[in-house]
Amino acid sequence: MRLFVAEKPSLGRAIAAVLPKPQQKGEGFIRAANGDVVSWCIGHLLEQAEPDAYDPVYKQWRLDHLPIVPEQWQLQAKPKTRKQLSVLRKLVKEADQLVHAGDPDREGQLLVDEVFDFLKVSKTRKQQIQRCLISDLNPNAVKKALNSLRPNSDFTALSVSALARSRADWLYGINLTRAFSIKGRQAGVNSVLSVGRVQTPILGLVVRRDEEIANFVSKPFYEVFAQLALAADQAVAFQAKWIPSDACAPHQDEEGRVLNLKLAENVAQRIQQQPAVAETIQRKEKKQFAPLPYNLSALQIDAAKALGMSAKQVLDVCQALYEKHQLITYPRSDCRYLPKEHLSDIPAVSSAIQNNSSELAAVVANADFSLRSKAWNDAKVDAHHAIIPTAKQTSLEKLGKWEQGVYRLIARQYLLQFYPAFEYADTKVDIRIAGGLFRANARETLRPGWKQAMPQKASDKQNTSDDDSHSQAQLPPLTQGQQLWCHEGQIAHKQTQPPAHFTDATLLAAMTGINRFVSDKELQKVLKETDGLGTEATRASIIELLFTRQFLRREGKQIRATELGKALIRVLPQSTTLPDRTALWEQQLNGISERQLNYQGFMQPLEQELYSLVNEARGLDIQGLSGIKIEKTNFRGKKSAGTKSKASYKRKRRGATQKSGRSTPS
Repeated sequence: MRLFVAEKPSLGRAIAAVLPKPQQKGEGFIRAANGDVVSWCIGHLLEQAEPDAYDPVYKQWRLDHLPIVPEQWQLQAKPKTRKQLSVLRKLVKEADQLVHAGDPDREGQLLVDEVFDFLKVSKTRKQQIQRCLISDLNPNAVKKALNSLRPNSDFTALSVSALARSRADWLYGINLTRAFSIKGRQAGVNSVLSVGRVQTPILGLVVRRDEEIANFVSKPFYEVFAQLALAADQAVAFQAKWIPSDACAPHQDEEGRVLNLKLAENVAQRIQQQPAVAETIQRKEKKQFAPLPYNLSALQIDAAKALGMSAKQVLDVCQALYEKHQLITYPRSDCRYLPKEHLSDIPAVSSAIQNNSSELAAVVANADFSLRSKAWNDAKVDAHHAIIPTAKQTSLEKLGKWEQGVYRLIARQYLLQFYPAFEYADTKVDIRIAGGLFRANARETLRPGWKQAMPQKASDKQNTSDDDSHSQAQLPPLTQGQQLWCHEGQIAHKQTQPPAHFTDATLLAAMTGINRFVSDKELQKVLKETDGLGTEATRASIIELLFTRQFLRREGKQIRATELGKALIRVLPQSTTLPDRTALWEQQLNGISERQLNYQGFMQPLEQELYSLVNEARGLDIQGLSGIKIEKTNFRGKKSAGTKSKASYKRKRRGATQKSGRSTPS
């Protein structure tokens, strides 16, 4: 008999639903009429053993024990799911053929592979294991996946990559958390000072942003605008902004802003009632193609902006839309492309959207389903594809408010793939007045394209020029060399503004575009094409962990560091608080999954560095932690709107928390 091992019961039931009937339901499995059996994990059935499993002496947290580096790594059964592991042990022995049906990502690959290893499946049997990749729980999609099984050995590198990350996180998290928690205790901080390869650089981003804002000194600056007419006897038709010459550099800051009011006043006075000439006119017609379908991070960012949801709330809602309602495909995807085989599903998916959402009915009706965006690209799809709606039809009224909102975001983004490009023309006119250079910008919409399918608020900014925030909706017809007239110069008095505090949306954007925050210029170049800080599956729970540890707090939509979070970043070695190393880790782990780097090549340098970091902790000046009070923080966020079942939103945090050990520091 074939044994399908799914990652979760919901996926197991979806597989069983397309197997022959009648079926026998057992405890922890379903047996089909043809003898095939479907069973499942319940998330992670296994976990990395705690330090005291290697040596009881590690129950106490002592600096002289560190670093703890296991010679032979051990996994242990999780107490709450031990019973299901026993079910799988029995079924694995009975099976003639094993089918790995974990989620289609790096963690999903390792999760089931670890179970097979733990149950001591022989090398010969392992070579025969097949892989079933399911990203859509609707019956037709599941049937298609069952007919497209691949050798599980094709995904060995993916599993090794996840294994390396799991063990590296354990080494880094266990050792540094113990080291700095012990030092913190010596300073009177009776709290676990958790340190992790992703969580700590994220905290560092927030702390540094908060400090930059706190230390910011606002300065006045000035802009001069020429009020221009086509002739001296005509009214003002448009305005142009002064572009200071190189001679003005001593009166400007590093951003090119003019800080000298007298200089601005002199320019404004000099151009009053003066002739002007249009020196150059540049008009460029451009196209902007529809944004690609969502991966998880892009969806979390847009949902934070549009719906005010935290990253974890978006993930929880997506899990419900995928598992409970079967309205979207696999949500933990890092891919924004679709396989061409999905082209045949377009009629059914678009029909479902039209049925499910009256708000999107017009968007479906105006779509041109003969168009093909660049999203349809087999070369950019591996284990999983972009998050899109399924062909499931239902009434959205049955769903909670946030479920409806997230579904509409995903559905609209899918429909945009069947709209033409937004076409526009940017015009830039350089004008000479009394020897000074002024510039006018305008953006003209030629064809609205996909923007007509967007909510009005989302498309309001379409007339903003890429070149200048002072773009105008239109300019009068102008020709090169045309004589104009400047009625007056107007001075805009402005103040420099500090950067904004992080929000859920901007913090996620920072994590996905981490190269902007990396100090190493060479690494910065490399990271432009990588996935960023953390993974699609872990970012939400890592942010939540920082709130749970009371390192972060919320003020409305703003995310700020607590005094404890600030103090921790101040005393940690700088290298642990910057994204450089952890971003490099992601690059190396990706290299393992693509067979460009091996396990030892990643782990050995890490173990060597660990000794250096622990020694640094031993010599830590603990004064920076003295007197820190633990704040009461608002970290839970808003309750999921319209949630039908609280239990349905309780999901396992996968791989996000660097374990700090269960025993008490001493």
